[in-house]
This record gives sequence, C-alpha cells and structure tokens, in this order.
Amino acid sequence: MTPHGEHAPRAAAPAGRPTILTVAERAGVGRTTVSRVLNGSPRVSEAARAAVLAAIAELDFVPNSVARSLVTSRADAIALVVSEPGHRPGGEPYFSELVRGVSDGLAGTPLQLLVFLVRDRAERERLRELLTARRVDGVVLVPVAGNDPLPGLLERLGLPVALAGRRSAREPLPHVHADDAGGAAEAVRHLLARGRTAIGTITGPQDLDVAAARLGGWRAALRAAGRSADDSLVAAADFTEAGGRLATRALLARHPDLDAVFAATDVMAAGALAELRRQGLRVPDDVALVGFGDLIVARHTEPPLTTVRRPLAAVGRAVTELLLAEMAARGSTRRRAPLPTSLVVRAST
Repeated sequence: MTPHGEHAPRAAAPAGRPTILTVAERAGVGRTTVSRVLNGSPRVSEAARAAVLAAIAELDFVPNSVARSLVTSRADAIALVVSEPGHRPGGEPYFSELVRGVSDGLAGTPLQLLVFLVRDRAERERLRELLTARRVDGVVLVPVAGNDPLPGLLERLGLPVALAGRRSAREPLPHVHADDAGGAAEAVRHLLARGRTAIGTITGPQDLDVAAARLGGWRAALRAAGRSADDSLVAAADFTEAGGRLATRALLARHPDLDAVFAATDVMAAGALAELRRQGLRVPDDVALVGFGDLIVARHTEPPLTTVRRPLAAVGRAVTELLLAEMAARGSTRRRAPLPTSLVVRAST
C-alpha cells in the first residue's frame, strides 16, 4: 500500500516470453490457479479468475483470439496427437485410417480436427504450449508407450483426453483399443490348424501395449494347444521391414526347422517374407506367414499375406465418441470393451 492507501502500481512485464509462472506472479496467485483458469476449471474463485485473465491480457501471454476462447472455455477444436518417438520412425503406416475414423466421429459437430506429430522434445514442448493456451477442447492420443510423458501432461493440464490404445491393461484414462491379444491367438490357432508345429513370432517394442498383447496372444494360443512358447521362438524387432528381416534371420538361425512365423505387423511380415525368400524358403510351402493389421502392403506381397484385420476406422470413431462424452461430462466413461479383430486368410498360409 502507498502512504495514501492506494495500491502500488504493478511492475513492468519482465523481458522475454511470458510463462505460466510470469502470469501467476503478475496475478498474485499460484501456478495451479493459472492452470485451472487456462483449462476452464470451475474450482477457481471469480476474483482469481479475473486477476489471471487480466494478467494474461497485460502480458500478451496468448493471442487475443485464444484469450477470447479462454473466457468461453471453448476452442471448437480437438487434437489428434500422434506420439511417435524416434525409435519407431513411421513403422506402422495406419494413421490415415485412424484419422478417417476420428473425422467420421466428428461429423455433425462444429469441432475442427487438428493433427500433431510428436517425435522429440522440441515438438512436445510446442504441443505443451498449444495445450496450455487452451487452443483445443480435448485430445485423442495415439499410440501410447508405457513411459510416454504426454498422458501425464494432459492430466496435469486438466484437458479431456481419450487414448486410441492403452499403456497397459490397467490403463486408468478413457481409452479404446482393439483385441490385439485375441487377434494374435486366432492367427496362431490358424497356423496350428494348418499343421504347423514350430511357430515363431516377431514382436514389436514391448513398451507398447499392442506389441505386448500380441506376444501374449501368441503365447496363450500355443500353451492352450500344449505347444512350446519358449523365448527361443521369439525375435524382437521395431515394427519396420528391416527389423522383420533381421528377426527372421535370427529365428531361422535358432530354429532351422521353423515352419511358421507370426509377425506382429504386416510391415514386419513383409520383411520376413523377403528374408525367407533370400534363404531359399518358399511361402507357404516351407514356412507359413501371418501378419497383423491388414494394411495395404498385405494385399500386395507375393504371395498376399494372411493377416489379422484391426478395425482402425472403428477405433477412431469410438475414441472420438468417448472423447466427446468426456468433454460433455468428465469421468462419465472410463473404458470400453476391446473392439474385435478378424483373420483374413490369403495365400501365405
């Protein structure tokens, strides 16, 4: 207070780009309060909200168009965030189907769809700034590794989120996923029914639930049939064609009697096919081969791949419906039953 009982003038805005902490200091509140205001939380007093919005305007923390959206708590947009760390560079070319499903799920709503690819720390930081500025009303996140920091960031920001996939079977966030374990088990049962006895598998990165679930389905089906599912029949790869080649080479080195391979993706199955051909083995005469995904590559190999069809467009629609429900009433729906897969039999088995 001044000697005349008036409030002292506020300090000038610090140099450089303002941050949430800058806004909090200017408004005389904590960072949590600023985050709640940015995210439209009702757990903020009107006085605190007014102080934060005034500080945002004074500091030019966000563009005017975004500041207006903060007042209404609506951006009329959702984000589809593809989290793709560097060790999986485009290995699964299925995102167009997923985007189509999400777009279908938004049909009849006024919401725009924004798509973001996050591959490194810099892109994650740019996304954090966009989300903190409340430029979207909710987020669909895909794929999700167990150690991915993005789900935690979204929870801290208080944004509605739905996962196209899950981090584990204990996923606490709203999510939609396909029955990857069931699809893998069906593929193995098909190979057993074809009379195959030494069935190896090529797995993906085990920090992804889809890869872990498909490996689990392979193990479960073999054990249910009284067959071996030991680790010597498992070759790790990275969801790429080159990874599929190397994994097949390793399997054949350990098991010259190998007569079937289940690959956790069609892309890796294409790599396996190339390696089998290089070693003079015929598909399916010598080694039967099954992929996963029913991507376009599965229809254009020679021979065409037997594969497990994953309902990607249906996942996109369902996860969008789930997100819209979360945006309307937070915590209303936490999870859905897995969407069924189906086996597509072609000439590779």
